[in-house]
Amino acid sequence: MCITVKDNRPVNLDMTTIRLPLPALVSILTRASGIFIFVGMAVLIYALDASLASEASFNELKQSLNSPLSKFVMWAIVSGLIYHAVAGVKHMLGEVGVGESLEGGILASKITMIGSIVLILMAGMWIW
Repeated sequence: MCITVKDNRPVNLDMTTIRLPLPALVSILTRASGIFIFVGMAVLIYALDASLASEASFNELKQSLNSPLSKFVMWAIVSGLIYHAVAGVKHMLGEVGVGESLEGGILASKITMIGSIVLILMAGMWIW
């Protein structure tokens, strides 16, 4: 005899209605920034190769880095590095027991976001 059980789990989740807690968003952004850094490294390695190829290509690269698009790309890569570094420090502090409670995790996530935003804006002022 087979007993059927009513399954109350949702069949189709609407991701736009799910509100994640701040620590989950910080975690997802950390992973996304890692992928972003990986892709950004291709741009930086290309720029390094161009700068070392010849004096003419170095001067061409130097001139192209003054364009707004190049500055935005460099700022985006630096922003990914900054966020990933700040979140990494948060993670290392968590490994030694700092912020293990729910309240501590939320506070650490807030500090990570605020610190990253401040440093990213400072990097933007430096680059622009």
